[in-house]
Amino acid sequence: MERIPERALEALQGVNLIIHAGDVNGEEAISELARIAPVEAVRGDHDRYLPGLPLSREVIVEGKRIVVVHGNRSRWLEEPQTLLWTLSLGYFRPHRKLPVALRRRFVSADAIVFGHTHTPHVQVLDGTLLFNPGGVHQWNPVTTSLRLRQRPGWFEWSWLQVARHMRIHIPPSVGILEVSASAIVPSVISLGERLGDRA
Repeated sequence: MERIPERALEALQGVNLIIHAGDVNGEEAISELARIAPVEAVRGDHDRYLPGLPLSREVIVEGKRIVVVHGNRSRWLEEPQTLLWTLSLGYFRPHRKLPVALRRRFVSADAIVFGHTHTPHVQVLDGTLLFNPGGVHQWNPVTTSLRLRQRPGWFEWSWLQVARHMRIHIPPSVGILEVSASAIVPSVISLGERLGDRA
């Protein structure tokens, strides 16, 4: 993506803090988000141009400890799962054990916000909220065609030839956490609908 879609920026209007769980892709994205609210971001596996971002960070909001992490693991785990996801045309859902692994890693967190899978996820495990807001960018026939026109390298070009035939398409989304001293309430906002249609 060349820029953050207007629908995502509109969905975030009025928030007090923006948490970005990685795959930022550029300093421009952080600057654009910072016009809405302060940004706390971590580095994702596609953020090779942002080496200054930490791999994880902790944010305290209303006394609640929120850990932010992208969630990618070693290539030995990642690459085979990505290959299976691609060859299954999106039917295989990789990284199903990622929330449990993150819960084990950050035992004293009230909430763990993670990215990487680009799939919305809301789960409370042993009293900790595990929240993935999904992703603003999702692979589908349109985004795949756009990327192919940008002349990617050979390996990515080969992957996109398979990915453009995927049958499972997750709509783009962002998430909102309403945090108070007594609770953390998550919601996922689909960007595939008009924002005025939200309940």
